[in-house]
Amino acid sequence: MITGKDLLDLGFKPGKWFKEALDYLNANGLEGEAMLAYLETVKPAPFIPLLERPVGFYENISADTVEEQENIDYVKKSMNQLMRTPTVVTGAIMPDACPAGPVGTIPVGGVVVTKNAIHPGMHSADICCSVMLTNLGKIDPKTALDIAQQITHFGPGGRPAENQFPLPAEIVAEFETNPFLNSERSLKLAREHLGTQGDGNHFLYIGVSKNTGETMLVTHHGSRGVGAVLYGNGMKVADFFRREISPETSPENAWIPSESVEGVNYWNALQTIRKWTKQNHLCLHDAIIGKLGAAVQQRYWNEHNFVFKDGDLFYHAKGATPLDPKFMPDITGPRIIPLNMAQPILIVEGETNENNLGFAPHGAGRNLSRTKHKYSKISQAIDDVFAEETHGIDARFYFNRIDISELPSAYKNAAEVKRQISHFKLATIIDEIMPYGCIMAGDWEQDAPWRKKKLAKAAALAAQVATDSQTDGSATT
Repeated sequence: MITGKDLLDLGFKPGKWFKEALDYLNANGLEGEAMLAYLETVKPAPFIPLLERPVGFYENISADTVEEQENIDYVKKSMNQLMRTPTVVTGAIMPDACPAGPVGTIPVGGVVVTKNAIHPGMHSADICCSVMLTNLGKIDPKTALDIAQQITHFGPGGRPAENQFPLPAEIVAEFETNPFLNSERSLKLAREHLGTQGDGNHFLYIGVSKNTGETMLVTHHGSRGVGAVLYGNGMKVADFFRREISPETSPENAWIPSESVEGVNYWNALQTIRKWTKQNHLCLHDAIIGKLGAAVQQRYWNEHNFVFKDGDLFYHAKGATPLDPKFMPDITGPRIIPLNMAQPILIVEGETNENNLGFAPHGAGRNLSRTKHKYSKISQAIDDVFAEETHGIDARFYFNRIDISELPSAYKNAAEVKRQISHFKLATIIDEIMPYGCIMAGDWEQDAPWRKKKLAKAAALAAQVATDSQTDGSATT
């Protein structure tokens, strides 16, 4: 009887395949050359090593400050490590590039092209983060913003049952038939989070076209909880493959082979999440238009955080706007690039060239993390910073709590990003939506239950320390 030790003595690497191979060998009485021939057909493929040198990538970015140069240096270091991943073919960074994790993680403003591989970590949890624009015609901007504030929903969680938008049956069916999406939790989130915008840098913006003077509604958000669940499931499957075929690859850059059953299902799940996210925008836009009594003059959208396919190549855009029509099957207009709440939203067109790989920036990006930016303003009163940076626009926070990390100074210089778009021939600006005002979540965590509990615990501890100190002092005297 052939045992696992026999296979080890022959130099075969142990794994789950041993059991099935041993059962077959012993059931069929295979020995000698016949045994070796069979084992060669069923043994796992050898581990795929990291590339000896990083694949080159295009740098569509330049520095005009020390902070910017430090940011670029980190981004390049991270890209150089990432570009040793065995599946990588080429890549690019955009003028808005900034770190999005530890060294080796794809940066915001990064594009990485891989062959026959989908990397969940390269689109991250905010799958299909995107922007949609609706032309409202000559509607008064303030009226539009007031109505929008009544209808939109920011912050954690979703809408209560009595205030939910209907989830189209086609999308429900796709959730129910895809193994990555068919959990009760995913469907529950798909219903509750429809018509919600989350927090962070997501916004609802009202502005006026520089070309026509018409009022424009622009929303920015992703796939909310349903995308986060898919991302988590995808990362688990990708890490299973990583451990089996390329353990040298970092967990953040693990991939799902696109031609595997899991790869096909994951790709289909991404397309369903794309449909859901587009519907998420549409619910809000249509509800606002309905209450305004307006008519849709024009509407278009684009994602900027997704995976796009061209044959056996997969374009992972982590905060990069697709220009090439092959990436957008439902293209109905130009592309949308927001900068910050006090700056115009850029409307652009463009073509694929060698250095842009078919993409443009997605926004302005950051040179400092949210925490570091907040710290940089610590000497100023929050209200003063807000008044200074939002002068001339109607900036609102859904939770009435100013979020310093979303004010204009938190982002890169908008004029410089705009200049680099032209300098590196990334896109052509055909219109600008001049800001009237916007709504963002704001610092809702100030009133979050977990934070109140933490503050109460700290206060109780401080009170106890003070009491103990007084007691000790009395005992001494």
